[in-house]
Amino acid sequence: MRNSIDPPPRRLFNCPQDDPLQTHLHRMTASRDSALLDAFLQAATDAMIVSDDAGQMLRVNGAAERLFGYAEGALTGQSVNILMPGALAKLHDGFMQHHRATGEARIIGTGRDVEGVRQDGSVFPVHLSVGEAEVAGAKLFIGILHDLTERRASQEALARSQRLDAVGQLTGGIAHDFNNLLTVVIGNLELLQMRGSLDDRQSGLIADALASAELGADLTSRLLVFARKGNLKPTRVDLREECRDALAILRRTIGAHYSIRTEFADTLSDVMIDPVQLQSALINLALNARDAMPDGGQFLISVADVTIDDTYMAQETDMEPGDYVRLFISDNGEGMSLEAQRRAFEPFFTTKGDRGRTGLGLAMVYGFVRQSGGHITLYSEIGHGSSFGLYFPVMRSAEETGSTEDTTVEQGVPRGAGQTILVVEDNPRVRKLSIERIRDLGYHTEEAPDGDTAYEMLRAGLQVDLVFSDLVMPGGLNGYTLAARVEAEFPGVKTLLTSGYASDVVTNDLGGRPDQPILHKPYRQADLAARIHALLETPS
Repeated sequence: MRNSIDPPPRRLFNCPQDDPLQTHLHRMTASRDSALLDAFLQAATDAMIVSDDAGQMLRVNGAAERLFGYAEGALTGQSVNILMPGALAKLHDGFMQHHRATGEARIIGTGRDVEGVRQDGSVFPVHLSVGEAEVAGAKLFIGILHDLTERRASQEALARSQRLDAVGQLTGGIAHDFNNLLTVVIGNLELLQMRGSLDDRQSGLIADALASAELGADLTSRLLVFARKGNLKPTRVDLREECRDALAILRRTIGAHYSIRTEFADTLSDVMIDPVQLQSALINLALNARDAMPDGGQFLISVADVTIDDTYMAQETDMEPGDYVRLFISDNGEGMSLEAQRRAFEPFFTTKGDRGRTGLGLAMVYGFVRQSGGHITLYSEIGHGSSFGLYFPVMRSAEETGSTEDTTVEQGVPRGAGQTILVVEDNPRVRKLSIERIRDLGYHTEEAPDGDTAYEMLRAGLQVDLVFSDLVMPGGLNGYTLAARVEAEFPGVKTLLTSGYASDVVTNDLGGRPDQPILHKPYRQADLAARIHALLETPS
């Protein structure tokens, strides 16, 4: 059996097989065809793997090596089983044996969604198409794999949004009808209360019933806010002033073991929102954060103008490009699980059932922000706190609205000269996006899912010019400690840290230097380019 996909040499002339000219022409043809095949495989953007009927990989293109996290040439000669989860890997040999014995094709000639396993053990979704060919009597299988991680994330985000919309419509209808019932109940109770013939016991019972009915009315009004059917009274406001008013209330009620820090921009655009609902949202978020810090902790409230003006930042935040005022509320509490983050804005969902909460606080915040034309983001890590970002569209004047000025960030963005950057990020979707951003700036990239892996790659001899690392990651090395080791052991390598938290107030227990700069997510492409360029241009 041939262990190569090179085609058999073609007879170009009617000459004896051992003729020197014929042999030379055969070699030239085979070499040219092999080079064309290699060029085709390496130019493909999707992963491509050629294997024999025993499952041994004969050719693997660069896209496949990058997708599965292997070094160049490391997969050739290995079994395709190492790219599959354990259960599927155990079944694969049986599938191949059945196909060889019967010729029945179950996946060959079709495509399906399956799971792949990277070298670091992480499992991710891929779409696999398999074709079959025969060369020199040997069967070969060509697999084409497309990474579905980003698509799945987008589908989940859409499904979450649609689920919240559906729940909102249902909730709004129920709340409206329930309000009508409560209006009748409260009205009748008030009429009874106004009668002078009631004794003290009867008056007390009516007062208790009336108080409970009013609580029910307040609950339905909050449900209507989530359903985006609340009675908002928007006015043009400065978010800094509204936050100061809310902080005056919070500082009196939040408790002695909680400190509140503020970072307000010197200049800020106005927004069109309901100030009462904003203060209610801010207090809800603060109380939610307090519950995540039962033994005390720190809050950070920051307000600044931001511009979503490139496709990367819009993709990262799932927002339309434009100018916004961003309100960040961060804490250094317990953090939220992935499931809690996924369901955080659903009404009546709560992880604090023993603390007497209804689970409507975050749902109200979500409804208010969306009804105001804004957007809300959530970033959280178990053990390292949470950060909510509220984005409100800037209120523009008529003159500004008619402006046609081009604000694209591509103008004046410094580009790289082929330097290599190691991207360290535990979230696969964010890591893929970061790699795309950095490659678009003219740099080569390597990737690692955590600080421990990145450090071992550097110790093994990986040559890079800069390490671009997330701050909070699983494993023994966080971004700070990885940067410290790189600085000590690889003095020619620069480091740049990034974080989804609003400030180091939530990560000051990770051991970083106070003066260590952090590129905060979400960031603009121009900001990323400027930071990398400045570091690489600075002498070691």
